Amino acid sequence: MTIRRTFLLALLSATAVAAGGCAKPDDPKPTTLHVVERAETDTLQHVGKPEEKDSLGDILAFLNPLYDETNINKVGTSSGVCFRTKVGSAYECFWTATVPGGQLTVEGPFYDGNDSTLAITGGTGDFERARGEMALHARNPEGTEYDFTYTIVK
Repeated sequence: MTIRRTFLLALLSATAVAAGGCAKPDDPKPTTLHVVERAETDTLQHVGKPEEKDSLGDILAFLNPLYDETNINKVGTSSGVCFRTKVGSAYECFWTATVPGGQLTVEGPFYDGNDSTLAITGGTGDFERARGEMALHARNPEGTEYDFTYTIVK
């Protein structure tokens, strides 16, 4: 592929992204849902050698409360599981957020000490046919509260 053609393809891709991708004018605008998870029930099942504190395959399970974006009013729950995929730095997770109007499911990485983005894989009720992504951000270094910002497209 020539340099000129590569540049043109890159420019077209950048233009499409800047213009909102290949969205049609009648496509619905994304809905944003911001909730705060309080990691109150996180339970780690260690599967490695007893002398190791962290090993490939460790399982983190949870059923945690979700609060509105002010972190005052309880609005639902977050339940799921994560599997350690890279010792000391990453899990692969999937979970369900149950909130007024239905449920949203997500799948993707959780990084130790870094923000991550997970894919919205579906939903129920008001979130039927949901897709999009969820940004995950730790609110404190202890990892006891997380911002979940869902950008939902139907």
